[in-house]
Amino acid sequence: MEASQTSAQLSDRVAIITGASRGIGRAVAFALAAEGAKVVVNYASSSGAADEVVAKITEAGGDAIALQADVSKLDEVETLVKETKDKFGRLDVLVNNAGITRDTLLMRMKPDDWQAVIDLNLTGVFFCTRAASKIMLKQKSGRIINIASVAGQMGNPGQANYSAAKAGVIGFTKTVAKELASRGITVNAVAPGFIETDMTKDIKSEDIIKYIPLGRYGKPEEIAGMVRFLAADPAAAYITGQVFNVDGGMVMA
Repeated sequence: MEASQTSAQLSDRVAIITGASRGIGRAVAFALAAEGAKVVVNYASSSGAADEVVAKITEAGGDAIALQADVSKLDEVETLVKETKDKFGRLDVLVNNAGITRDTLLMRMKPDDWQAVIDLNLTGVFFCTRAASKIMLKQKSGRIINIASVAGQMGNPGQANYSAAKAGVIGFTKTVAKELASRGITVNAVAPGFIETDMTKDIKSEDIIKYIPLGRYGKPEEIAGMVRFLAADPAAAYITGQVFNVDGGMVMA
């Protein structure tokens, strides 16, 4: 990570990134900080990795804090958003990134495996978006970016719960984009393919790469680049309700 405030398109703006202590969320935190945003690094339990992200941002001259919240719990989400508003006075960008997997084939999937993934990956997006949009509606501005997945578009064996949650995020994105557009708030989704993160480290890459036209896994920074565009670039102001695949060509509609 090299966060440097070069273009500062988000100067004086505030961004919450859920699940920002590692992987895609970490890369997004650095990317938005590099644009000048005051970044809230959300984490679910252990603060160590989140504190490291905050330290790197502040060392590079940025402004960041780490806040704990399990986004599947409404009260913790509301506290997260309130503490952000109390600290910075506003909220301009929400990146719904937090997610988990509980992979297994349908006939082996326990109800708890299903519910845990739906609660965090889908209901958590609802909780965070509703809480953040209350502030954005008063400001009459805001950008919300939801991290979906190609699994929500094409399905993936062993991921009935994850695919259902991410498909739900896509439908949620389109509906909320229509509801909030009149108040100057854009809502879009980014659908990563297979990205080099802890979530994919145990998958045999040779079984996957043959389905990726570009012939490799993506990097978290490549997802962060698309999020940065949607969150910061003036050219993204007229884009809402869209799903952007960053997947090496896996899904071509």
